[in-house]
Amino acid sequence: MPATKEQVLAALAAVFFASPFTASPAAAADKVVLMLNWYVYGEHAPFYYGKEKGIYAGEGIDLEIQEGRGSGTVTQVVAAKSMQFGYVDVPTMMRAAVKGAPVLAVGVALETNPMSAMGFVDKNIRKPEDIKGKTVATTPGDSMSQIWPLFLKKTGLKETDFKTVSGDATTKLNAVINNQADLLLGYVMDQSMKIKDATGRDVYPIKFSDYGVNLVSSGIITHKDMIKENPDLVRRFMAASTKSIEAATKDPKGAAQAILNANPKGGKIETLTQGFELTIPLYKDPTGKGSRPFNVADANMSDTINVMVEYGGLDAKAKENPKDYYTNDYLPK
Repeated sequence: MPATKEQVLAALAAVFFASPFTASPAAAADKVVLMLNWYVYGEHAPFYYGKEKGIYAGEGIDLEIQEGRGSGTVTQVVAAKSMQFGYVDVPTMMRAAVKGAPVLAVGVALETNPMSAMGFVDKNIRKPEDIKGKTVATTPGDSMSQIWPLFLKKTGLKETDFKTVSGDATTKLNAVINNQADLLLGYVMDQSMKIKDATGRDVYPIKFSDYGVNLVSSGIITHKDMIKENPDLVRRFMAASTKSIEAATKDPKGAAQAILNANPKGGKIETLTQGFELTIPLYKDPTGKGSRPFNVADANMSDTINVMVEYGGLDAKAKENPKDYYTNDYLPK
């Protein structure tokens, strides 16, 4: 039955004279995809924790997290606008950006580098001098093998002091697991946990950063067009990511469990927790200036670029304007 004139007027009055305290329909959350640098491991816990605890939702973001297949590939995906954000090795991103890839780091998470030479604890390899006479497994062309010569220079080691075996990432792991190599080059919170998962044996890392090798590592990148066209989303995403790291560091086991809640085959709770706990110290700004996650010091980035130009294959023109590759402008104060 058609509405009467009085019913129509009453409906319009309800719209125009509604109480200012009446809740309006919530705006739809922005769907956002974050692609990780690799298969999930402990370092990634804050993103899963932030999603699970509603931190991203609180910033109006419906977050989807996808595993990646290497920082170089993820950088290409973000440059092609196939994903809004990527979590990648920032020096790897800079190699693409200096060649024209339209991407920018909008936050650097790991401001102390996680690279190390690691072997089983019971082999008692604890300092660079102990590497002499041993066998080291490397993956040619990866980020660690490129910085390895700088570590050798800083510690007074020579290539002739030890034997090197080469292979892909899996071959490198298996070389240590099967005692074909004494050490491998890896990240303190990644490869060490994979070895422990496979063998149950603890690993000791000789950290590059302990011997003067200072460069940043993982961070969040996005397309430059995203920054121009939707700066508010970038700010909200970085606010949520900052809060997620701050919350996760107070609850490492809960953060690790969030990975398994989203991906039951994502690992073991013990090593995911330990891997994240090993990540936490890497958030610290070595210059002592940064107080919140992702806020990288200009000096730290300049040092990174200088090291990468000399040892990591980065084009020397990257030194001309380091700010072409990162910004802190979209971080919460």
